Amino acid sequence: MLDFKNTSFKNAKVVMRVDFNVPLNENLQVTDETRIAGAAPTIQKILDDGGSVVLLSHLGRPKKGPEVKFSLHHIVSTLQKYFPNTPIQFVDDCISDQAFEASSNLKPGSLLLLENLRFYLEEEKGDLAFAEKLSRHGDFYINDAFGTAHREHASTATMARYFDSDHKGFGYLMAAEVENANRLLHHAEKPVTAIVGGAKVSDKILLLERLIENMDNILIGGGMAYTFIAALGGKIGNSLLEADHIETAKNILAKAKKHQTSIYLPEDNIAADRFAADALSKDVNAFDIPDGWMGLDIGPATASKYGEIIRASKTILWNGPMGVFEFDKFANGTFEVAQALADATGAGAFSLIGGGDSASAINKSGLEDQVSFVSTGGGAMLEFLEGKELPGIKAILA
Repeated sequence: MLDFKNTSFKNAKVVMRVDFNVPLNENLQVTDETRIAGAAPTIQKILDDGGSVVLLSHLGRPKKGPEVKFSLHHIVSTLQKYFPNTPIQFVDDCISDQAFEASSNLKPGSLLLLENLRFYLEEEKGDLAFAEKLSRHGDFYINDAFGTAHREHASTATMARYFDSDHKGFGYLMAAEVENANRLLHHAEKPVTAIVGGAKVSDKILLLERLIENMDNILIGGGMAYTFIAALGGKIGNSLLEADHIETAKNILAKAKKHQTSIYLPEDNIAADRFAADALSKDVNAFDIPDGWMGLDIGPATASKYGEIIRASKTILWNGPMGVFEFDKFANGTFEVAQALADATGAGAFSLIGGGDSASAINKSGLEDQVSFVSTGGGAMLEFLEGKELPGIKAILA
């Protein structure tokens, strides 16, 4: 694998896999630029060296070929903001004659963005012939798309086969993602705390089992907390429950006890009479939620307790919100956790936000610049922390 930082790309053409799978509003305008901003330093380094860049990405989940709403053309104006003095070409295909003509004629210091890779079914199949065609766009292959590193697709894994170890590597973002995740898993200063939220226990089983072996404390919130509370005999009203994972929850609690890892569950909850932004709400005992009511956020006592533990920690992982933070009335618990993370980081702790909804929550809180690292990859970071080998990383190291 090449040393990206110390490689000169003067007069070289780099085909770069980025993750520009960004949210668009009803007017097809980018509403969150985090992933574009994350890739910008890698692109800029190549341009500053005197090289040119061909950008490959997917956007959304098109089903049967090209769809206007999933065109990467919609992000060109946002991308241009990060490179105001750089000409950006766009071609509405990625392996057409026009695409190859554009890449072959690309001048040093120029950018070319090709159309959505997933307009071809071959991309998700990891097709060899498709990957070989993509590889023709550059002399070097740089993967800076951590958000897709867990996918064995043509552009994320297969394509790397067509470049030797001196001509393929990670960009700054991918390298930072791997470095920060490894720091959390293998070089963490104690006490180490994980905050795990989200809707379902089933989505986090492997993560929790891995974290039990590494963490001093695990703070559980979000919808998944109610399956644990039910497993301990609590009354959860109409709160989210995965009845088929009651035993899973019991096993996780037993394993934590065996490893002397402290698992904390909510003491109180903000319960609602229905799932709506304007629902009636009240603070209730998390183990005695009234019939007909559902927990949608951790309560103030729990937020205070979790905050104390977070502020006393030296290494912290956050993966999953504490409640339905999209509704202002049920966002307080999530934002209290975000503030505690910022406070701990300010006092010298290392904090890693594990992508996905957690990244959205820290951004919405306005505290993203006050934590150590915000991952751009939800599913990829989750699988990395679970201990899985990610195809996009393995392909570069091979």
